[in-house]
Amino acid sequence: MASADHFVDHFADHFADAAAEYATYRPVYPAALYAWLAGVTPGRGHAWDCATGSGQAAVALAAHFARVTATDASAAQLAQARPHPRVAYAQAPAEASGLAAGSADLVTVAQALHWFDLDAFYRETRRVLVPGGVLAVWTYDDVAPGDAAVAAAWRAVTAAETDPYWPPERALVGARYHALPFPFAELPVPAFTLEADWPLDALLGYAGTWSATAAYRRATGRDPIPAFREALAPAWGDPARRVRVAWPLTVRAGRA
Repeated sequence: MASADHFVDHFADHFADAAAEYATYRPVYPAALYAWLAGVTPGRGHAWDCATGSGQAAVALAAHFARVTATDASAAQLAQARPHPRVAYAQAPAEASGLAAGSADLVTVAQALHWFDLDAFYRETRRVLVPGGVLAVWTYDDVAPGDAAVAAAWRAVTAAETDPYWPPERALVGARYHALPFPFAELPVPAFTLEADWPLDALLGYAGTWSATAAYRRATGRDPIPAFREALAPAWGDPARRVRVAWPLTVRAGRA
């Protein structure tokens, strides 16, 4: 079996340079998702939030579980983690958590499964879960602004600037994880949607957290966000105006 060091050595940190912005601008998952998860697990003693980033999902899970272990391979992301008395953060790859066997009622992965060595992660998940424990993974694709003119400008500028720079794994997000193997007894999942009312700077800050934006900066030596602002400004008008934005959420959940 490969060691934790092996997985850390092969870990590509796409978000280290934008860890602070990630913590600020990534959308908040709906509270109903966590309540539903708590209702389908065999217990509420311990949850493992894998690839926690800055701890958004971990802190929300702590409202339902006595203890949450939140791991990430990125030290930069963990440096931005949100403290909570029931959340313990640790640097560890998804494929080698360091957790005790049969110790977790729930394992969650928010917007990160496409980066993993899936076979190794699934083995680790089965080892860590209690009998009947649940693995839940979720993802969302591009944001949909509710204002038609803003949406048209958004589609045009992202296609022109950042779309060519997405890593290959992003295609799995575009397919909403349906192309990924998921060797667990799948549960029927209600529909969930992320929504927010954002001023222009919040949407631009969100775009600044993308792996494609980081790749664009590395490849060109330029920042695409000023071009985003210029393209969106005529349709947006007053930058303080709040526009409803939404991301349909794809959730796959199954029992070990």
